[in-house]
Amino acid sequence: MTKKAPPLARRQATRFSFKLLILFCVCLSLCAFAFFKLHSQSELSTPSSRRRSRISLETFDGPPKIAFMFLARRELPLDFLWATFFENGDVANFSIYVHSAPGFVFDESTTRSHYFYGRQLSNSIQVLWGESSMIQAERLLLDAALEDPANQRFVLLSDSCAPLYNFNYVYNYVMGSPRSFVDSFLDVKEGRYNPKMSPKIPRERWRKGSQWITLIRSHAAVIADDEVVFPVFKKYCKRRPPVDARKGKLNLKLQKQHNCIPDEHYVQTLLAMHGLEGELERRTLTYTVWNESVTKMENKGWHPMTFGYANASPEKIREIKGINHIYYETEYRTEWCRNNSTSVPCFIFARKFSRGAAMRLLSDDSISGSELSSSLDSHT
Repeated sequence: MTKKAPPLARRQATRFSFKLLILFCVCLSLCAFAFFKLHSQSELSTPSSRRRSRISLETFDGPPKIAFMFLARRELPLDFLWATFFENGDVANFSIYVHSAPGFVFDESTTRSHYFYGRQLSNSIQVLWGESSMIQAERLLLDAALEDPANQRFVLLSDSCAPLYNFNYVYNYVMGSPRSFVDSFLDVKEGRYNPKMSPKIPRERWRKGSQWITLIRSHAAVIADDEVVFPVFKKYCKRRPPVDARKGKLNLKLQKQHNCIPDEHYVQTLLAMHGLEGELERRTLTYTVWNESVTKMENKGWHPMTFGYANASPEKIREIKGINHIYYETEYRTEWCRNNSTSVPCFIFARKFSRGAAMRLLSDDSISGSELSSSLDSHT
C-alpha cells in the first residue's frame, strides 16, 4: 500500500512554520546580542562606589595641579634630580605619590629630598614585572591621587625616569593640552590577545602601547574605577614563562601560551572600549630606547636601554628634545607632536637613567634653569 502525498495546503503550512521558526531563532539571537552589548556598556559605565564618593569633590579652589606618580621598586635612586626639578616649581602646582614595596617609608633616612617624605601609599602591593600586579599598582596610584580634587593631570613615572625640562615648561606643556597622552596603537601580532577575553574584551578593541601615560582627570577616574576589564586582564593576560632547560620538551607546550604583558595593553584597551580614543594624543611623553637582547637560552626579548654617564651627553639630550614626530608601523601613521596646533617636542621625560646619567643631566641648565619655550608661555 502506497502512502499518499500530503495535501498541498498542509505542505505549504509546514514550510511556512519552518520559515517562521528560523525567523524566530534569528530574532532571538539578535535580541540576545543587543542585550549583551547593552549590558556590557552598562557594566563599563556604571560608577563604582569610589567614583560616587568623589562626585562631591570635583570643585576646588586654587591652581590646578599635576599629580606626579612614581612606580618604584623600593627607594627612588634619582630623588636628587627630582628635588632640583620640584624646587623650581610652585608647591601649589604639584603633588607627589609613590608606590613602593609594602612597608617601605620615605623619610630622612631613605631619601635625600623632603619632597618625598611620607608620600608612599599605605596600601601598596608586591609588584612583579609582566603580571597584573603592575597595573593594579598604577590603579592604586590613580585612586590615591584622585582624592585631591585639585589634581587635574596625572603623570605616571618609573623610578628611573628623568625630566628633560624644568618644572615650568613641563607644567605648561601638560596643562596646555585638554587631552591625555597615551601611546596607543593596533596590536596586529598574534600571541598577545587571548580569545578567552571575548566577549568582555572584543578583539577589535585590543590595543598596545607604552606604560608611561599622562592623563586628564576624567580618564584617570575611568581607570581607577574599572571593575569590568581589570578582572579579565588578571585572569587571562599573563606573561609566558621563560624557557627553562630543565623542563625539556615541556618548553614547547609552554611557549605556545599567550604572552600577554598587562601594562602594555590595559590602559589603551580600556580607553578604547570606552570610546575615548578621540580624546587622546596617541603618544607617550616619555622617551625610551629599546634594544633586542638574547639570553643564554636564545630567548629573545626587548628591553629598555639604560643611559649611563657616557651616553647622556648634552648632544644626546638635544637629539631627544629635537624629536617632533613618531611613526607607528602597524597603522602606517605618523603622529606629529603638537600642543593646541603648535609644534612641540615629543618628549619631556626619558628613561632609563642611571645615577651617573642623572648627575650629568644636572650639569646642564635644562632642569634647574629658567629656560622656557615661548610657544607654551600662553598656558601659564
